[in-house]
Amino acid sequence: MEKSSRSLRVAFIHPDLGIGGAERLVVDAALGLQKLGHYVDIYTSYHDPSHCFEETKDGTLRVYHVVPPFPRSFKGKFHILFAHLRQLHLMTDLLSPGAPTYDVYFVDQLSTCIPLLRLLGHTRVVFYCHFPDKLLANGAFVEGNLVKKKTSFLKWVYRLPMDWLEETTTRQADVILANSKFTARVSKSYFPSIKQTLRVVYPGINISAYMSPINPTDEDIMEITSQLRTLLSLNRFEGKKNILLALKAFALVRNRVSDTTRLRLVLAGGYDPRLEDNVNTLRQLIQYVNTASLTFYVTTLGNLPETFNVGPQHVKSDPDVLFVLNFTTAQRTALLRDPNTLALLYTPANEHFGIVPVEAMACGVPVLACDSGGPTESVLSSPSYSKEERTGWLKQPDPEVWADALTEIVSLSPNERSAMSVRAKERATALFGMEAMAKGLEEALFEAVEMGRVDSWALTVVVMLVGFMIAYLVGPFILPAAS
Repeated sequence: MEKSSRSLRVAFIHPDLGIGGAERLVVDAALGLQKLGHYVDIYTSYHDPSHCFEETKDGTLRVYHVVPPFPRSFKGKFHILFAHLRQLHLMTDLLSPGAPTYDVYFVDQLSTCIPLLRLLGHTRVVFYCHFPDKLLANGAFVEGNLVKKKTSFLKWVYRLPMDWLEETTTRQADVILANSKFTARVSKSYFPSIKQTLRVVYPGINISAYMSPINPTDEDIMEITSQLRTLLSLNRFEGKKNILLALKAFALVRNRVSDTTRLRLVLAGGYDPRLEDNVNTLRQLIQYVNTASLTFYVTTLGNLPETFNVGPQHVKSDPDVLFVLNFTTAQRTALLRDPNTLALLYTPANEHFGIVPVEAMACGVPVLACDSGGPTESVLSSPSYSKEERTGWLKQPDPEVWADALTEIVSLSPNERSAMSVRAKERATALFGMEAMAKGLEEALFEAVEMGRVDSWALTVVVMLVGFMIAYLVGPFILPAAS
């Protein structure tokens, strides 16, 4: 039977189906495969209907939320350890007697379950690598080089088996994909035991979803729209996203333009009050806004801790800075398609891919991003490209440098802006549409399925080793975690 006429049963396994770039990829990948005629289920350890993409709760996608007995952490520590435990608990449901069977599994972010799916499920696995947790936890990339974080001896001892587990289980995947050339190159460098070539399948987006009609009388839309010229940031409220860079650059450029070209900055993204990093990041941003004497407004004050001091600068009517916590799909689309939106400000450095710049380009919005990581593959910028080819700006993450770029963005003529918008849309459609991603994933899934049934004694040994190591590590935490 030809591949194009075959329908695969595919199970997606994703740890936390909230709001973020990785989650958007999973949702769009599942939608793309469904459109190609495949049967797709998504399994996750966390899914909150009030904090998720609409397709995961309106029946468009089948989502199985298996609630684990383990928390996300123990006294704010051991996040990755409990992530392993939660995924292993998910496996007890997925591989239990009478559970649905699948032709192939699609796993991303966390690789712990791969040997179990292959050994106990006798089914091939495709793993999609966003970026190795080993590197996220142990260091940061500066100018393309890994700079080790200073850690205690106990942290080093804790991370050693975690890093071993990640590398060992990742290489058990039958096909390994990466979200960018940057991620593929880095993963191969720091996981030397992985011999297979990592194939790049760029994240894709459902471009038609950004073209849906916008209801200007909708209360959610009215809350975020303005006649002011807008600079937009779409990022989770996490420290590593460096949203403060956009805020500092905005404060600088605001003093350079006349009152007749008044600007506003919209900081929109996922915000989870359970996460200390989210809370601290939002608090830091609000503190800076107050220090810079900017007015601001937060759309969902109910999510803010009482310790947040909004003060007299918190005004609802045309604030300088608008915080949009947990935006809806309609709000995102309205912001990206608003003719007053001048540019998308993408602040993370060395981002593994970065789906948000692609979303912006699909809507014809020029992008200002850091000159590292995935955005260097999606955004065309000078000096590598001429003024007539570029789709945005790639700059070092310095507020003064970004302020200079914003000054140029604000001063673009209507013709220049229109031409750049056309180029951005064309590039997003050709390289990063959902159809291109779905085809790439489909090819990988078929490749794995055609390897046949999994039956390996060597794999059994690996699973036993992994099991013994996890049992040794988690023993002291199981009782406190389950209580």
